[in-house]
Amino acid sequence: MFIVNDVYQIEDASGREQLERILWIDDGHAVCFCIDLEKENALPIKRTISDLQQLHGEGLVTLVNEEPYPFIYQSEEYFTEKNKGLRDERWSSIENMVCKEPEIYESKNRGKFIALAMNDTGKTKRLLYKYLTQFWQRGKVKNALLPDYHRSGGKGKEKIFKGKKNGRPRKFEAVIGEGIVITDEIKRVFEVSIKRYYHTTKKNPLSEAFNLMLKTFFVSDYRYEDGVRKPILQAEDKLPTYRQFSYWYKKTFQLEEKLRKRKGNRKYELQDRAVLGTSVGDLYGPGTKFQIDATVADVYLVSSFHRNWIIGRPVIYVVIDVFSRMVVGLYVGLEGPSWFGAMMALANTASDKVSYCKKYGIDIKKEEWDCHYLPQTLLADRGELEGYNIERLISAFNMKVENTPPYRGDWKGIVEQHFRIIHSKVKPFLPGFVDTDVQVRGDRDYRLDATLNLEEFTSIIVRCVLHHNNHHWLKNYNQDEMMIEDEVSLIPRDLWNWGIQNRSGKLRSYPENIVKLHLLPSATARVTYKGIEFKKMSYSCERALKEGWFGEARQKSWRISICYDPRDMTHIYLPSDDGQGYEVASLLDHQKKYNGKTLEEVQYYHDYELLKKQKYSHEETQEKVDLASDIEHIVSRAKKSLKQEEVKMSNAQKVKGIRDNRSIEKEEKRKDEAFSLSEYIFNPSDNQLEDQIEEKSPTKNLSKVELLRQRQKEKLQRVRNNQR
Repeated sequence: MFIVNDVYQIEDASGREQLERILWIDDGHAVCFCIDLEKENALPIKRTISDLQQLHGEGLVTLVNEEPYPFIYQSEEYFTEKNKGLRDERWSSIENMVCKEPEIYESKNRGKFIALAMNDTGKTKRLLYKYLTQFWQRGKVKNALLPDYHRSGGKGKEKIFKGKKNGRPRKFEAVIGEGIVITDEIKRVFEVSIKRYYHTTKKNPLSEAFNLMLKTFFVSDYRYEDGVRKPILQAEDKLPTYRQFSYWYKKTFQLEEKLRKRKGNRKYELQDRAVLGTSVGDLYGPGTKFQIDATVADVYLVSSFHRNWIIGRPVIYVVIDVFSRMVVGLYVGLEGPSWFGAMMALANTASDKVSYCKKYGIDIKKEEWDCHYLPQTLLADRGELEGYNIERLISAFNMKVENTPPYRGDWKGIVEQHFRIIHSKVKPFLPGFVDTDVQVRGDRDYRLDATLNLEEFTSIIVRCVLHHNNHHWLKNYNQDEMMIEDEVSLIPRDLWNWGIQNRSGKLRSYPENIVKLHLLPSATARVTYKGIEFKKMSYSCERALKEGWFGEARQKSWRISICYDPRDMTHIYLPSDDGQGYEVASLLDHQKKYNGKTLEEVQYYHDYELLKKQKYSHEETQEKVDLASDIEHIVSRAKKSLKQEEVKMSNAQKVKGIRDNRSIEKEEKRKDEAFSLSEYIFNPSDNQLEDQIEEKSPTKNLSKVELLRQRQKEKLQRVRNNQR
């Protein structure tokens, strides 16, 4: 089966192999338009699906799984403002043309569209053709129009100033001076000033914020005038210009961030937020629109660790194709309703369902649940997308996102109806099911009947979904004439398959890992000599070790972009430069205490440790004061003893006896510090000693210590005699 955006390798008549991409397929799944990916000036060519299928069977056409242009699926933060501006400008030039399918693919119509676009935009014919070819070759997404700067060196690096300013000299430079270079220190001043004077609800103009910055940070002295203290600004050639300040601000901050800071989130969402989608009037076929919704199941579950622990009610997320009523994505868990649960359901939408079912002990054939695509439009509640930058999905996969207005959950009636069907199927069989009837005194608490754990309940829901997709007859489905003529069974799987054969064109196929990468939250981490640090945790990865990151970080650390899963901080993920995958970074060995912990648990641990430290700080300070007092007391007592025993001696006399004094002290300490391993010491009688030991030296001989002491006494006596 061929679908839109598929890339395949085909061998032409001359034997040359080339890559082509499918741009459009007609309603009858008979004709398609394709484009050569290797020709710079390629244009769409018409092919028949039957020919492609025949060539595929003969081995002359091979589907390519890897995206030839993976960089277009990178997150928005990877692209510079300049590149995004060029992309948006190019998009506005061709936006009105590319939506006119299939007319734009036919040369007789394309010329008319190009002529109209030339009048509207002022662009040349050659440039417009270049934009169209680039858009088609690279997957028909907005990011396909990004310039090819990813091939250039120095990506993301600022220019290095070597004693001379870049750019043209200032006008009247001889009079007003050369001006200053905007260093990192000046940028920090800019940032502080923006936060203090511009990103506030006072709504100061940017020029006023600039003046307030000069008044605060660029002052050489002060003067007093009528008792008022007034700042004296530095010389003009030592000040940044308003143009430099304005340029830095526009380069650093996006319009959305500016409006949110100055108006507040509530007013921004009400007055200035972008409208991300519009209602689709006709449901063309599978993939035109998916609906996602969540509900709290009416059943209580028990823990998988201990069945006596009741863990409450699970949340079910369902993604349904509106055209066929096919359930294309599912997640059952304890998250939410929130973005994390919706993220899991959307990831499941693009994943292989055979392996998913196998996790729960269910063996299915691929045709029983052959759904691993993304839609053209996604309809969701605001709450389900809360906390996620949905622009990442829109730019990466050219997906429209529609939000239901507040208090209008009925706009997703298809999903709501499916939840009612699920509840009606499982209610009679599940212990712990919530009875919505009013309980009276003495009734048994249904929570005590909880028996199933989360995995067992998920297995039941998966089986319900399989039954719905393959066997549920849609009583109120509104058929058109073509469906009636083809006698299509009103079962979701049959409608799905019929739609793919007859109304294909809206399904989008993307690698599962790319979809998951764009669903995870993104952030920045810092590479230091201690590891890749994120949220006070340290990680490492194979790439960092091979490229010697941590050795380089001893000189200077730097920031990198990462993705992470807040539900398990054991790993973080470093997106690759080509946008096609990621490097897994794992916790260092001495950080294993964070293994398997959620981000909330980690932050709670850090806060708790800080609290303990602050609570103990007073006690530690008191102990330091006590220690200082003890030391002072010992020193004071030593000084007093020295004063009482002091003998007047010259400095030379005091220094001369250091070696003898040390020897005496050392011998005495040896006696005191000698180990005595027994309380009883055997002492032979005098008779035994006389029998065994022959006296070889006179008993009056003095020991070494006694001789040293005698010398000290003689020396001290001489000093005293001299003083008389």
